[in-house]
Amino acid sequence: MNDKLKVLVRLDLECGEAQVAAQGNVTARSIQALYVVMKRANHLREGLKLVVDVSHAHVEPSALEQLRKCSESHHLPVSIDPQQSECNVRVLAPADAGLEKSARLASLAVAA
Repeated sequence: MNDKLKVLVRLDLECGEAQVAAQGNVTARSIQALYVVMKRANHLREGLKLVVDVSHAHVEPSALEQLRKCSESHHLPVSIDPQQSECNVRVLAPADAGLEKSARLASLAVAA
């Protein structure tokens, strides 16, 4: 897999949805660039649903957690969007992301 982060934005104004698809590595550092693209897409139209598809990327657990926090809070980080505009984000995570979390929890249970 390529180390670079590649992002493609698909916009469907009729459905009121923008898809931000990322490939490559989404890390704690590269997620900042992804946030900038997400902010731009979010500001194209008020009330836009933003789907962040990282299902075909290698996503560090900390980066995935940050994306999930954005989804839950409906805001991008203050450093990216100081005005804290409403951001309706849905994250499509890699299929193995849930397995990694389950494995970590299982190893913690065994250690205890």
